[in-house]
Amino acid sequence: MSATAPIKQLLATPEPPELGPGPRAGVRSQPELNTALEGLFRAMKLQPTQQQLIRALVLLWHDHLDASHTISQGIENADGSLVHAIMHRREPDYSNAKYWWRRVGKHPSFPEIARRVADLLKSKDERDLAAKLTSRGEWDAFAFVDACEAAADLTASDERVRLLREIQRVESEVALEHFVRDGD
Repeated sequence: MSATAPIKQLLATPEPPELGPGPRAGVRSQPELNTALEGLFRAMKLQPTQQQLIRALVLLWHDHLDASHTISQGIENADGSLVHAIMHRREPDYSNAKYWWRRVGKHPSFPEIARRVADLLKSKDERDLAAKLTSRGEWDAFAFVDACEAAADLTASDERVRLLREIQRVESEVALEHFVRDGD
């Protein structure tokens, strides 16, 4: 079992997060998540910053945007900016999300996000979207913000929205893996 597996269990929800703020059914309460995270953190050897990044990402996954925002804005590095950018994209505050993506720069998780998203889009025969989001094998977080903004008026059941939610799931899972790995 990978070191990430117990924490990834906290991302096990019936549906991935909405592109917007939510709330959605099947998420856990903030106190419940904090209790579960404290137990996991006691068993893992993670630095305090990694713990806060993981907490912010898990809270965001469960639609606790305000709590995630408070944590991520206090982490002044590329990892904190990454969670902060995702939070603002979901808020939705697209221009502010792009501001935070600029602060992220070329994040170490981007190649893996690009690889997994390219594989997902290839399996769905979504060449145009793949060209926008993963051109030259690089993740384009700005293009993903644009895609989410373009889908903002679509219904949650729309196929494009469902696909973008799956891409968002990939982005969160890879970020989580990066945060745990950096704590090894």
